[in-house]
Amino acid sequence: MRILSSDITSHEGKEVELAGWVGTRRDHGKLIFIDLRDRAGIAQVVFPAADKALLEKAERLRPEWVVRVKGTAQKRPKGMENEKLPNGSHEVAASVLEIFTEAKTLPFDIAGSGLEVNEEVRMKYRYLDLRRPRLQKNIRSRSKILGFIREFFSEQDFVEVETPILSKSTPEGARDYLVPSRLQPGAFYSLPQSPQQYKQLLMVAGMERYFQVARCFRDEDTRGDRQPEFTQLDLEMSFTSEEEILALTEEFYVALVKRFYPEKKIAQVPFPRLTYKEAMERYGSDKPDLRMDKDNSNELGFAFVTDFPMFEWKGGEKRWDAVHHPFTMPRVMDVNDFNIKFKEGPSKMLARQYDSVLNGFEVGGGSIRIHQPELLAAVFEAMGNKPEEVREKFGHMLEAFDYGVPPHGGIALGLDRLFAILEGEPNIREVIAFPKTGDGRDLLMGAPSPVDAKQLKELHIAIEEKKK
Repeated sequence: MRILSSDITSHEGKEVELAGWVGTRRDHGKLIFIDLRDRAGIAQVVFPAADKALLEKAERLRPEWVVRVKGTAQKRPKGMENEKLPNGSHEVAASVLEIFTEAKTLPFDIAGSGLEVNEEVRMKYRYLDLRRPRLQKNIRSRSKILGFIREFFSEQDFVEVETPILSKSTPEGARDYLVPSRLQPGAFYSLPQSPQQYKQLLMVAGMERYFQVARCFRDEDTRGDRQPEFTQLDLEMSFTSEEEILALTEEFYVALVKRFYPEKKIAQVPFPRLTYKEAMERYGSDKPDLRMDKDNSNELGFAFVTDFPMFEWKGGEKRWDAVHHPFTMPRVMDVNDFNIKFKEGPSKMLARQYDSVLNGFEVGGGSIRIHQPELLAAVFEAMGNKPEEVREKFGHMLEAFDYGVPPHGGIALGLDRLFAILEGEPNIREVIAFPKTGDGRDLLMGAPSPVDAKQLKELHIAIEEKKK
């Protein structure tokens, strides 16, 4: 039965079986050594001179060939130990070698960090790039943290609910990715920018505490360290307050750092809280870096920024738009108070919105939501929508709210950005298994790509050729 490289020390004197990739091969006179890599690390394998057939087979081995080895786990000769490896005191003396597959010469070295390699080449050969120890560590750490998230919020009586990926296109800020319907010609689904409406509907449904590790999609223009699809930790709570949501978020962050990054120091607990106005006046940014020593990568400067403006002017469209999203509760008493304050000056209105920031980056955002249907309709109309447009685009929400909706609020934490900061990576692509370029291309799969005419005909879609 196969064991992992990390287990050879506990099998001293026994026959073991290893399988994995050849890291390096070293010829030492009559002996051949290889470093065999598996998911647990590296094990040294020695092919003895006495078995000439085995030695000849081992001479063929090249980097990244996939092999199986049988042999005896033994201590390395005195003075030949490798202190850099956890199992560096032991090796496997091979008796059987099976070559599963051979490998061409790799387009780049996978032993180092890879940050010096052209990123587009790395993304084209991502399955090779992922073999490097740094990225293996990042993806495995991400997996463990996702498990911790489920453990943490389940213990807090949250219910994990998977919301639909195929949904309705509604204006929420960014452009939607549209998916044509074959069965309803001319109609389209959209991929969710966030589970915003569904999680609020879950509050109407009486779930009270919801969470999800959610995939989100936004068709945005090229914007540096952004991805067209990303992952967020999505939370929603009924009968809650800003204080309860921020306290829970802080508790989660502290527990996460303590469990997985004990070497890191949180600059200040409780986390500092600043209003949007204070942050802009003192730091010139709504995501200030509050670390005492910004050169210390092990310092984490968490903070919350609150009381954002409710509206911003869209000059090109000549209308007011929600800074966060239209479901955010403005700081008003009721719909009449809203109408009065909006007439007095939309730019002066504040929202019950809050952001979570870390080391100068926004890593989360949320708000208390509007739960009165009249106020929600008034906000949509204030944003330039006609009453009939509001009913067409958001009638499902307004109708649901007519059946009794509790006060509620929530927050969404950007996991890709959070993981990148905690792992000390320069960008979020280093913590995503298969990232896309800044302009949304998947260089590995070659997407987006044309589809054949038959598929387009089934979807009742015609491609308009660009005029020269």
